[in-house]
Amino acid sequence: MGKLLIVNGSPRAPKSNSKKYSAILKKFWKGQVEEYMVTAKDHKSVLLKIQQYDHLVFVFPLYVDSLPVPFMDFLKQLEQIKKERKPILHVLINCGFLESEQNEVAIKIMKLFCKKNHFSYGMTLCIGSGEAILTTPFAFIVKHKIRKFVYGIQHEKQKILKVTMPLSKKSFIKASTKYWEKYGRQNKITKEQMATMKIEE
Repeated sequence: MGKLLIVNGSPRAPKSNSKKYSAILKKFWKGQVEEYMVTAKDHKSVLLKIQQYDHLVFVFPLYVDSLPVPFMDFLKQLEQIKKERKPILHVLINCGFLESEQNEVAIKIMKLFCKKNHFSYGMTLCIGSGEAILTTPFAFIVKHKIRKFVYGIQHEKQKILKVTMPLSKKSFIKASTKYWEKYGRQNKITKEQMATMKIEE
């Protein structure tokens, strides 16, 4: 099964959805597992022992069709590490969009990184509606996919798994609008303010 390192690439790592997904992943992994959050900014000490791990799982949210800046900083340092033995890289990415396909550009970036730096690329899990799915009755669906994701890692598979809430786009937009309006009221922000740049003032 080997030793696993989970790298939480979220800028909000300690309070992020990525942390929740990492926690589920750890429950299904039966071997040794460690977790590192890029917000700790202690990349060097982690990267110096990178060859100790058999698998490296990057868990992060989609940011503007790409990767979060703190995570990119980690990757820049990772590509400087010259080790003969490198772990197999895997990606678990989530986005707020209903369509898990929105993650595809970020996945291409990660595959290019692996090719350029001679890492083997393994499993991928793309999660749509990732900001909300764990708080809905559909949470079991994503947990099942994470279990399959872990199984793929353990057996060194190369597959792309996808999951999202089984809702129509209309239903998803209606539910998400209701959520954000409620969130706005809790923070004394009106619907009109959220629809303009005044929210930044």
